Amino acid sequence: MTGPDAGHLRRTASALHSFNRFEIKYLLSYDEVPRLREELAARMEADPFTVRGGYPVASLYYDSASLRYYWEKIEGLRFRRKVRVRAYGERHELTDETPVYIEIKQRVNRVTQKRRVKVPYLLARKLCDEAVLIDHLPEQRPFLEEVMGLVEGHGLRPTAITAYSREAYLGSDADLGLRVTIDHRVRGRDRDFHLGAEVENRLIIPPHKAIVEVKANERVPYWVTDMAARLGMSVVRISKYCQSIEAHGMAPRSVFHVPTEDDYSVHSKNEASASV
Repeated sequence: MTGPDAGHLRRTASALHSFNRFEIKYLLSYDEVPRLREELAARMEADPFTVRGGYPVASLYYDSASLRYYWEKIEGLRFRRKVRVRAYGERHELTDETPVYIEIKQRVNRVTQKRRVKVPYLLARKLCDEAVLIDHLPEQRPFLEEVMGLVEGHGLRPTAITAYSREAYLGSDADLGLRVTIDHRVRGRDRDFHLGAEVENRLIIPPHKAIVEVKANERVPYWVTDMAARLGMSVVRISKYCQSIEAHGMAPRSVFHVPTEDDYSVHSKNEASASV
């Protein structure tokens, strides 16, 4: 890309960020979310972007025609990864120049590693949708080349979107590095892959459930696991991406699938048909 827009796009980017963390995920009844908020607020600081009800997060996941990354997760490979583009904020505000994150999220044994670069949305689409490497800041080029290598080498294409409202809490002092998030109204879609598209998303987690993610640099504090037990939080091995894939019928329901109201509806219809 050349001209004045190219210079603006280069100036809006930031350096590569990387995270290595242990993660535990829970499902929590929405009735218990107020109690969880109270306990977290007593020990942690609310993320500066958190407002009542949370802030919007939307992610576009890329996968091969054979769903390579999906099956790596389902089969529990010790080394696996995903490529996604993530946007924060209201989708109607998303433009070509809005900063988004290109991310590679990978799992190495029990450790989750996430590397990401903030770039304008136009550049993210050029790279991930078209495998076009636009001249960019030198320190970001190796990561962008890695992403392009995966796009080309694995034949990646837009596959599924997830969206939800997130509340986040940050630890300090003895709990430095601890992060707890509450995700509600978890939705997804399997088409219309522009993150700003004003189209309907389907609930892929029951509306009365929230996903709670606990992330820590080394170990999860005992008070967190004690709190989870008191609130009846159940540990789940859930992937929002895999849940969206299965909810939209792109793969069979796995043992990790969280049944939705649509699943119960289909089951009831099948039972009714069998009784006729």
